[in-house]
Amino acid sequence: MRRSFTFLFLFIATTLSAQVPSLSSSEIFQNIKKLNVLGSVLYIAAHPDDENTLMLSYLSKDQMVRTGYLSLTRGDGGQNLIGAEQGYNIGVIRTQELLGARRIDGAQQFFSRAYDFGFSKTKDETLHFWDAEKVQGDVVWMIRKFQPDVIITRFPPDPRAGHGHHQTSAYLAEEGFKLAADPNSYPDQLKFVKPWQAKRLVWNTYTPGFTNKKPEEEKTPFISIEIGGYNPILGKSYTEIAAESRSQHKSQGFGSAPQRGERIDFFLHKVGQPAQKSLFDNVDISWKRIKGSEKVKTLIASTIKNFSVNKPSASIADLLKINTELNRLDTANIYIKAKKEEVRDLIVQCAGLWFESNPNEFSAVAGDLAAVNISVVKRSDVPVKLVSLGWIGNTKDSLVNLPLNQNELNAFAIKAKLPDNLPVSQPYWLEKPIEKGIFQIDRQQDIGYPENRPATVTHFTFDIGGQQFTFTRPWIFKYADPAEGEIYRPFEIRPAVTTTIVEPVYIFASAEPKTITMVVEAQKNYVSGTVRPEIPAGWKSVPESASFTLENKYQQQYFSFIITPPIDNQEVSLKATAIVEGKTFDRSIRTISYRHIPSQTIFPVSEARLAKIDVKTTAKNIGYIAGAGDDVPTALRQMDCQVTMLNAAGLSKDLAQFDAIVVGVRAYNTEDYLANYQAKLMEYVKNGGTMVVQYTIPGQKVRQIGPFPIQLGRERVTEEDAEMRFLVPESPLLNTPNKITQKDFEGWVQERGLYFAADWDKQNYQALFSANDETESAKEGSVLYAKYGKGHYIYTGLSFFRELPAGVTGAYRLFANMISVGKK
Repeated sequence: MRRSFTFLFLFIATTLSAQVPSLSSSEIFQNIKKLNVLGSVLYIAAHPDDENTLMLSYLSKDQMVRTGYLSLTRGDGGQNLIGAEQGYNIGVIRTQELLGARRIDGAQQFFSRAYDFGFSKTKDETLHFWDAEKVQGDVVWMIRKFQPDVIITRFPPDPRAGHGHHQTSAYLAEEGFKLAADPNSYPDQLKFVKPWQAKRLVWNTYTPGFTNKKPEEEKTPFISIEIGGYNPILGKSYTEIAAESRSQHKSQGFGSAPQRGERIDFFLHKVGQPAQKSLFDNVDISWKRIKGSEKVKTLIASTIKNFSVNKPSASIADLLKINTELNRLDTANIYIKAKKEEVRDLIVQCAGLWFESNPNEFSAVAGDLAAVNISVVKRSDVPVKLVSLGWIGNTKDSLVNLPLNQNELNAFAIKAKLPDNLPVSQPYWLEKPIEKGIFQIDRQQDIGYPENRPATVTHFTFDIGGQQFTFTRPWIFKYADPAEGEIYRPFEIRPAVTTTIVEPVYIFASAEPKTITMVVEAQKNYVSGTVRPEIPAGWKSVPESASFTLENKYQQQYFSFIITPPIDNQEVSLKATAIVEGKTFDRSIRTISYRHIPSQTIFPVSEARLAKIDVKTTAKNIGYIAGAGDDVPTALRQMDCQVTMLNAAGLSKDLAQFDAIVVGVRAYNTEDYLANYQAKLMEYVKNGGTMVVQYTIPGQKVRQIGPFPIQLGRERVTEEDAEMRFLVPESPLLNTPNKITQKDFEGWVQERGLYFAADWDKQNYQALFSANDETESAKEGSVLYAKYGKGHYIYTGLSFFRELPAGVTGAYRLFANMISVGKK
C-alpha cells in the first residue's frame, strides 16, 4: 500500500548526515556490542592506499573502537589505471575510493590540506614543497578533534619509509602527538577544540625484527597482535573484510584476494607510554571512563543479552532507555556524542525505518524550483509516528503527525525553491587555487572532512516510544540502469551555464590559425547570452563573440573560433566566458563517472593553454596503443598528426601504414593481448618503422619489450628542474627536426621521469640523457634509443603523459623528434 502527499515548501540549505544503508540483524548486533567500548585510534599515513585496511578492520570490528584514518593527501600525484584523470581530478576519484573502503572496514576518513605533488625521495623535499606549518597544524587539529587514545603510523619518520611523503606523515604524527597537548601550539584551534594528549604512538610494521633498525631503536619495546581473526557475527575474517576494502582502490589496480588464516602485525613504540601487551594498556576503554555512567553500562549489557536476531525491533525499548540515560550525562564529551549517534542509528535500524529524498533530476540551479519525492517506510511492528518534515532554515517545519503502518510506503511530492545564494557543488578543497602545495580552505572547521557536506537536505522528525528524533538526509537522485540496477547519484547545484573548451592545450607550430571549439551547456531551461574567448593582446579571434539561445536544460551548443597567433613565440592562457542577463559565467563542467564510485562533477575555470612554439614533425600517421590512461594522443593531434588507436584488432592489420607506433604508459603491464603481437611490432620496427614505448614497470606481460634486452627498474628523477645532461649530442633525437636545448627542459611539472631502465644492452642501445635528484648518483635510463634493422626503437621513462597535457612546450618538441626519427 502507498500513501501520497503533496506539499509546496520554501527551502534553505545546510549540512547533512550521509545516506544510511539498511543493516542485517548480525550487523545490528555487532553495533550494539560496540556501544560498550569507549576507545579510539587514529591511523596516520600519506596517501590513499597507504592505510593498513586489515588493521583498520580489526580495530573497528574486533576491538570495536572508534577508528579513523588520516591521509595527508588525496593521492593527486599518482598514476591512474582506469582513466586519463590526473592531478586533482584523480584526487577526487581516490577520495571516493577511500570513502568506499571505509564503508567496508568501518573506519572514518579524514584528510589534511596537503596536495600530493608526486613522488618525493626525502622528508625535507616534501616539507619544502608543502606549507609545513599548515600541514602540521592539520595533524594537530585532527588529533585534538578526534581525541585518539592511541595513534598509529604506517611508516617510520626516516628514509626507511621510502617515499618522502611517507617519511613526512610519520614525522608530523610524532610531532603532532606532542603539539596537540600543548595549549600554546596552534592556539587559534582552541576556539573549537581542546588540547589532547594521546596515551602512545606506535609504528605499525609487518616484521618483528626491524632489520634496518636505527641505533636508538635497538632496545625499543614492541608488541605483536594477531589481527587476522574470524568474526562469526559478520561471517567474515578481518582479512576478508580488509581485502574488500583494499579492492576499492581501483584507480591504483589494488584489487586484492583475501588471505585467510593467522596474521600477526607488530607495533614499535615511538612516543608516549610504552605498551606491554595491548595497544590499550593503561587505557580504560570501558564506561568507567565516564562519570555517572553505571546505569548506561547496565542497560547496554541487558540489550546485548536480550537481542533477538529474528526481531531486532524488540531491542528498541532498551535503546530508548540508553538514549535517556545518555542525555543525563555530559553531552559535550566526545564519547557521549558518539554513543548518542550510534544509539540513534541503531533505533532506526531496529525499527526498519527507511527514508530518503529523491529529486526528479540530478541537478538544479540556485533560485530554481526543484521537484523532490520524499519516501518513508517502516518495516517493523514497533509504533512510529512521522511528526514533521522540513528543511534547515525554515522558520517552521511542516507538521505531519502521521502514524506509520508496517511496510507501507508514504510518499510526499514537494516543490522546493532553492535559495539564490546556494553555492555551486564544487568540492570544497577545489574552490580556490592550490598554493605552496596546499589546498586553500578558509574555515578551520572544514579541515579534515573527506567531501562536501551537501547543502540540499531534508529533515525527518519521528516519535519513537515517546522520544523524538530528527534525522537529516541529503537529496540523492536515483534511477534504474538496465544493466546495473538502481543507481544513486549526488544531487548537484550548477551554475546557470557552463563553457567548456574541448582541449586543454593548443599548439601553434606556425603563424597559421587554428580552430578552437567551445561547448556552451545550459543547466536550466531558457538560457540566452553571448560567449567569447578572452585572449591576450597580439592574438586574434574570429569571431570575437557569438550569441546563443538554449531552450532546454542540458542542451549544448558548439562554437568554433578561429584563433590566429602572433608572429613571435608565446605561451598564454585563453579563457571562455559567457554573459547571461548581465552576469559572467566562466566555469567549465567535468563529470567523473566510474561504476565503483558515485558520479563526481567539478567546475574548474574554463581555460586552455595556447602555445605558439617552434615545433616540427615529419611523422603524420601515428598508431597509438593505449595503456593505463593518458592524453598523449590528444597532444599528438595538436601537432597535426593523424592518430589511430590500436587494440588487438588494429594490431592484426598491416602496420606499415604508420610512420610511428606509440605505446601508452604501462600498456605492457595492463594489456594481455600485447604478448600476442610483440613479435609483429618488432618486425614492424625491423622493416623501417619507429616505435616509442612510454614507461612500464617491472612485471610486464612480455618477456622483452624491445628488440634488445632491457631490464626495467624503479629509478626516477622527482625534481622537475633537475639538470638534463646530453650524453649523445649528435643523436637525431636531439637534432631533427627540432634542435633540442636545455631550454626545452624548462617548466616541466611534477617530475622528470619515472621507472627508468636499470640495465640494457650497451652495444645496441644509446642512453641519451643523464640526470639525477640532488645528492643522488646519475641515472642514464630515462631515454634509450636503438636502430633495429631499417627502423628505430625508443624506450622512455620521461613523464610525457604529464608534460604534454600540461602544455610543456619542450616536451612537445622532444616527443616530435622521437616519432619523427627516420622520417624525412
